Amino acid sequence: MTITPVLLAGGSGTRLWPVSRKSFPKQFAPLVGEESLFQASARRLAGPRFAAPLVMTNADFRFIVAEQLDQIGIAPAAILIEPAGRNTAPAILAAALRAAETDPEALLLVAPSDHVVPDAEAFGRAVDLGVPAARAGRIVTFGITPTRPETGYGYVEAEGEGLGPLVLRRFVEKPDAANAARMIAQGNFLWNAGIFLFAARTMIEAFETHAPGYLAPVRAALAEARMDLGFLRLAPEPWERLPDLSVDYAVLEKAANLSVVRYCGHWSDLGGWDAVWREAQDQVPAERGAVADARSTAIDCDNVLLRSQDEGIEVVGIGLKDVMVVATNDAVLVAGMDRAQEVRQAVAALKSKGARQAEHFLRDHRPWGWFETLALADRFQVKRIVVNPGAALSLQSHFHRSEHWIVVSGTARVTVDETVTLVTENQSIYVPLGAVHRLENPGKVAMVLIEVQTGAYLGEDDILRYEDVYSRE
Repeated sequence: MTITPVLLAGGSGTRLWPVSRKSFPKQFAPLVGEESLFQASARRLAGPRFAAPLVMTNADFRFIVAEQLDQIGIAPAAILIEPAGRNTAPAILAAALRAAETDPEALLLVAPSDHVVPDAEAFGRAVDLGVPAARAGRIVTFGITPTRPETGYGYVEAEGEGLGPLVLRRFVEKPDAANAARMIAQGNFLWNAGIFLFAARTMIEAFETHAPGYLAPVRAALAEARMDLGFLRLAPEPWERLPDLSVDYAVLEKAANLSVVRYCGHWSDLGGWDAVWREAQDQVPAERGAVADARSTAIDCDNVLLRSQDEGIEVVGIGLKDVMVVATNDAVLVAGMDRAQEVRQAVAALKSKGARQAEHFLRDHRPWGWFETLALADRFQVKRIVVNPGAALSLQSHFHRSEHWIVVSGTARVTVDETVTLVTENQSIYVPLGAVHRLENPGKVAMVLIEVQTGAYLGEDDILRYEDVYSRE
């Protein structure tokens, strides 16, 4: 029997701002290595042990999920779209109910998609250890052997110190430093990785016993779900009635059939920039703990993280100690290394002052490609737009702006009212205010153009859509 991975890919990851934001969170960014954390997670849960993955995400990320899986050659069993964020309890129940439609005994491995586990085979062997217990009706969690008294993680207490499966005695909330040190010294406390292995029937029965209020709404959301361009959209009305709780709170802390398997290999949830710094140190120890990427320079620095996400920005640190500096093309974070868990406060402060950087990048990803703002001022905006081969923007019009398009590379098929024109490199076209228009890429390579908008209002909500191949409203 193969195991179906369930990848949870709907979180926002505010502690890794400014690289992780609501519009494009950390799981889709290449924070460690060339691939995104989501892609690395999908690869880790592929191979002979595993069936095609089931992905739980939201509408904003559905095309990112599909594109990133396609880039690494993994075809999902299904991508389920949650109508609203309701934490992990309803998402995991929805996955179990869907799997049970064809096989109630199907084994599911639920995992966040933003963790770092470099040794996929070692993790696979830990999963193998948990399979007999899962088949016997246990809910198996995976605990990480602690390497330090971490106060940013929850813990689980195991009945014994072996690899397992061991009886899980209890969950422990994030402790203070003294309690964390005490638990590590005791030897049978492990970091709670938030990874679970179970039979679909077992998890459904756990909800029936401990959280029965979830069952009817989740079943209704599945029964009334509709297919949309290959995605399964769960019905919004029953879903939005669900409580916002993790599966730990809703079910697991009340259940008696819990086991834990100890994983002794390297693991990180990249829960803050201090974790990214430690990850870099583990891979290539830096002199005096000064971790600097290719666009950063550390001079006489100790225990620092210097990182630039923009090719045009060089970060230089001189005489710094225990500091992290992370720069993007529109924001810079400077903080003490010991304040990494407080970065989310920066996001809240920026939101309260209405700063776009709190949740959005200058680059916006769309189903057809992406665009980024190059210049923005009163009554004009300049964008770079990249349209994927064969992709098309919606047929639309604007109330407040006109647009000039200059093709930089590739060929654009442009509809303006009743006229269709092929616009090639170094050619331009004008879209008057109010004109019904569409931009398409009929070629086999990405098409790049520069858009100059002029008008009284330049917001992205000034769009009236008439047709859209991506079913956006």
